[in-house]
Amino acid sequence: MSEKVTIKAERRELHLPAIALRGLVVFPNNLVHFEVGREKSIAAVEWAMANNSNVFLVAQKEMELSDPTQEDLFAYGVVAEVKQVLRVSDDLVKVLVEGKYRAKLTDLDTTGDFLLASVRPAPVRVGKTEDAVETEALLRALKSSFDEYLGMNPRLAKDVVFTIVSSTDPEFLSEYMPANLLFRYEDKQAVMNENTLAGRLQRLVEMLRRECQVMKIEKEIADKVNESMDKNQRDYYLHEQLHVISDELGEGDDTHAEADEYRRKITALHLAEDSEKKLLKEVDRLSKMQGSNQEATVIRTYLDTCLDLPWNSYTEDDLDINRAQQILDRDHYGLKKVKDRILETLAVRKLAPDVKAQIICLVGPPGVGKTSIARSIAESLGRKYVRISLGGVRDEAEIRGHRRTYIGAMPGKIISAMITAKSSNPLMLLDEIDKLAGDFRGDPAAALLEALDPEQNSTFNDHFLDIPFDLSHVLFITTANDLGSIPGPLRDRMDVIELPSYTRVEKYNIARKHLLPKQLKACGLTGKVTLSQSALYGIIDGYTREAGVRNLERTITSVLRKCARKIASGEAETVSVTGSMLEDLLGPRFVKPDFLNRTNAVGIANGLAWTSVGGETLPIEVQVIDNGSGKITVTGSLGDVMKESAQLAVTWVRVHALEYGIDPERLKKCDLHIHAPEGAVPKDGPSAGVTLTTALVSCLSGMPVRGDVAMTGEITLHGNVLPIGGLREKSMAAYREGMKTVLIPKDNEPDLYEVDDEVKKNLTFLPMQNLTQVLNAALLKPTSAKKAKAPASRSRKKAPAGESLVPPAAEKPQTGAVC
Repeated sequence: MSEKVTIKAERRELHLPAIALRGLVVFPNNLVHFEVGREKSIAAVEWAMANNSNVFLVAQKEMELSDPTQEDLFAYGVVAEVKQVLRVSDDLVKVLVEGKYRAKLTDLDTTGDFLLASVRPAPVRVGKTEDAVETEALLRALKSSFDEYLGMNPRLAKDVVFTIVSSTDPEFLSEYMPANLLFRYEDKQAVMNENTLAGRLQRLVEMLRRECQVMKIEKEIADKVNESMDKNQRDYYLHEQLHVISDELGEGDDTHAEADEYRRKITALHLAEDSEKKLLKEVDRLSKMQGSNQEATVIRTYLDTCLDLPWNSYTEDDLDINRAQQILDRDHYGLKKVKDRILETLAVRKLAPDVKAQIICLVGPPGVGKTSIARSIAESLGRKYVRISLGGVRDEAEIRGHRRTYIGAMPGKIISAMITAKSSNPLMLLDEIDKLAGDFRGDPAAALLEALDPEQNSTFNDHFLDIPFDLSHVLFITTANDLGSIPGPLRDRMDVIELPSYTRVEKYNIARKHLLPKQLKACGLTGKVTLSQSALYGIIDGYTREAGVRNLERTITSVLRKCARKIASGEAETVSVTGSMLEDLLGPRFVKPDFLNRTNAVGIANGLAWTSVGGETLPIEVQVIDNGSGKITVTGSLGDVMKESAQLAVTWVRVHALEYGIDPERLKKCDLHIHAPEGAVPKDGPSAGVTLTTALVSCLSGMPVRGDVAMTGEITLHGNVLPIGGLREKSMAAYREGMKTVLIPKDNEPDLYEVDDEVKKNLTFLPMQNLTQVLNAALLKPTSAKKAKAPASRSRKKAPAGESLVPPAAEKPQTGAVC
């Protein structure tokens, strides 16, 4: 509150720059800030600041006038001191002034750059001493009227209320109350025009009482209106008020019409009662907000996402088994057992469409056609096809969505795929499900349990939607390279279909029927380039080494690009590629035969291993160092399980040394060195036990190991041969490397049913129950064995950079190649 200023009743005339105020009355001893926009008013402020002069502030009678004269101004105003000036723009200035004393306008000069007023101080007459009783009565009436006014209008500032209630100075209140209460400016000017203190107080009492009566009548009218209006009328009235207020504020149209459109769309979906109720509640929230509100944007995004979902939209299944078989045969060569499993699944769906089938999981090495098979199934069924890549997904929210409390929240991958499919029964491919990884943000594999469980997914709850969505009609197909990497509870919900590695003949037919025509068309070489049978087999054998056909397709494309260059340069019109031309086009063959015991040799046995990209051969070498201390050295990046298999083999050989002509005393004194070539590739697993034992017995006894025999199997301390996993992939590796005989555990005989027919035709499988049988089949007896020869080929294959090899679930090894 500004310090009160007392002015003596001087009669001398002052000449001051004047500012005509619109709708504003300034009282003495009050700080007021206002904006000045007229040129003459700005000039008056600037002159006053430059000359350290006061200004005369007076209200004009008509607010619309832009160039008022003396007749357009009230007679009484206030002389004020300019405290602060802030120029907002070229034509707008903010001014802070403090009223000093009341003055009367006697003359106004409008011819200059600013209004020049001639004023005389006009102090308020306080009255004689005998009038003090009347003043006291008026002061009490004023306080009483203010208490009533305060009860009707409780929104006054606390400091204003405190100042008025605590003050007992009638002269101060006569200036402070009209300056700080919400009266019309005409009423304030009427107080300013009063020359006596009693007149001012009387005028204030009348103003307060009139305001109280008006507010009381307003309240009565509002109560009557509220009682007569029902809920719909009240809502309509409020919406119309919001519409008018929005137009006045320039914020555009309100959300009323938008909310009505959302209500219509939600009602048309015929959702479950709880879901519809929740969505309509969000619509009601939206209708009460301005369109520019940030929360309104969040609600709008949520409602749009919910409405974009295919709640009751289905495609009709085409369960023609013959047509499905034609599509599968058209898109994929071979894979007979896989196609049969898929057709059986479709047949069950045809006969029992309401039965909740298990989720199909396609497991196999990279490049064998898992993703393309899923696409072919979708085409045969006539369903929409959507694919979700799960490789590297670590955050649970990517599966089940983010809660809407977070900025940038969005639905999970499954709900987003449903929006993309625009159908409630699409075929959804969950690609690379074995590549899911959990961390501190949650376990996405666990989040998939609800979606893939036929008993739960009819009420799948995405965190963003927060309402159940039915996934029971979705045909889920998952793909994986390694079944062992999938958590048990998730694997239990899936019907596993294994895709084997392709044989050499299958790769040739796939390249001839599918890959080559596709790439000829892509390169614009149809009818201009041909690849002979020898060329395709040359690429398969010399330039690709894989379970699938991806590298084969890339190599064929590389050959076609070189042919395209010859044709485009005019060097030739057509090109026929033969096997002899491959080295000129692709360079030397870089796929060399494995380091294997291809001849009958001592101390080298051919084992078989499983990797995530197919089967591999795993030779084991053993050397004996005489005059040692009985130390056993194991090298070749072997894991703990494989080292334990080596210990078992050494123990068994020591126990049965005499049976194979091995001197037990020499065995005590010599050192043994066991090595698995390709030391950069980690290897683990128990199934190298028979290979280790065979190599040890051969090296210590001098009996050669047959070079055309490969073997696999786990051993026990007493020499029994136990079953292993991955027999199909291991047998494929033996067939690829030209082996003739494969020694397998007796208990793995049922697994031969899954082995490819071509492999079984070219390999002889010998079931073994114990190590004695293995050694009798693998070793050449001293009476018939020739002098042992060194291995014919010692060329090594290079391990792919960063190759990570994961074992099948049956063996539970740690890393790398699995024996």
